[in-house]
Amino acid sequence: MSSSSSSSRPTPPPNCPMHEKSGTDTINELNMMPSQLSHERQPDQVVDLPTERVISSIPRVEKGSRWEYPSPQQFYNALRRKGWETPEEHIETMVDIHNFLNEEAWDQVLKWESHECSEDPYLVRLQGRPKDLSPKAWWHSLWGSPRPFDRHDWYVGRCGAQRRYVIDYYEGGQETPGVPVFFLDVRPAVDDLGSAFVRLKQAASDKWAEWFPANKTD
Repeated sequence: MSSSSSSSRPTPPPNCPMHEKSGTDTINELNMMPSQLSHERQPDQVVDLPTERVISSIPRVEKGSRWEYPSPQQFYNALRRKGWETPEEHIETMVDIHNFLNEEAWDQVLKWESHECSEDPYLVRLQGRPKDLSPKAWWHSLWGSPRPFDRHDWYVGRCGAQRRYVIDYYEGGQETPGVPVFFLDVRPAVDDLGSAFVRLKQAASDKWAEWFPANKTD
């Protein structure tokens, strides 16, 4: 299951800077991000960046709570820490892209989980793995397909169990000049027979729809 979206915004960094450890950072094991994300302005910074964090639509384990996205200032500080020079005036739109893509990813997770059980799923923890090519992405790359610019593994809880999802983030060709297109490939990891069955069932459903499209009436 995949999703494509377009945005008239700058291209994101080659992978998410929020999930990379630097120096003596203490890492939060729930999201593999530095525990102390600074809101401090850089000494040579010119543009004032917001320090407010946006609440996502993605539920946490604790009932009624949701995951928070980094503020533009935190995002910029993370970029600077990794040595990625990015124009300050682009940071807010880059954060918009970051947040937008993660909301799209969660929407795709919900589609996979829609028939699993009556309990609403929630995100237990996540991990950025930009240097680890997923088996599916590796296989398609052998046949000339582009490699994803980022990868996340999300651990989703539902009905007393957890399921790992692999999310590959791709940048597609621009259909309109100046408007980048992003593709997300979201699917359960084949960690157990149940997840393998879900993948096979979805693949069979997709093929059935392709071979026997529903008749449309005027």
